[in-house]
Amino acid sequence: MKYRTGSIEELLRWVVSVDRRLVLMKSMKGHTVVKASDVAHETSRSTQNISRALKELEDKGLIECLTPEKITWKKYMLTDMGKDVLDELDEKYF
Repeated sequence: MKYRTGSIEELLRWVVSVDRRLVLMKSMKGHTVVKASDVAHETSRSTQNISRALKELEDKGLIECLTPEKITWKKYMLTDMGKDVLDELDEKYF
């Protein structure tokens, strides 16, 4: 399937090329909505590291911010495209 940000295979390669992205996607598998601090605590990563991954995935259209008006404690969820990528990751990497 082709998305505005690339094919599903291109998006998969992009996600797995940086560990923080893969860690975040794996965490999102178990949660409908996530916050950077919760994922950081769950994965023993820094909040800054997870916040950067959230921004990267948001820029690619894989997740969307549910609380863009907030400066901190933002909540994110997968987009339909993000769900497709997660399904593929689940088959191949998790």
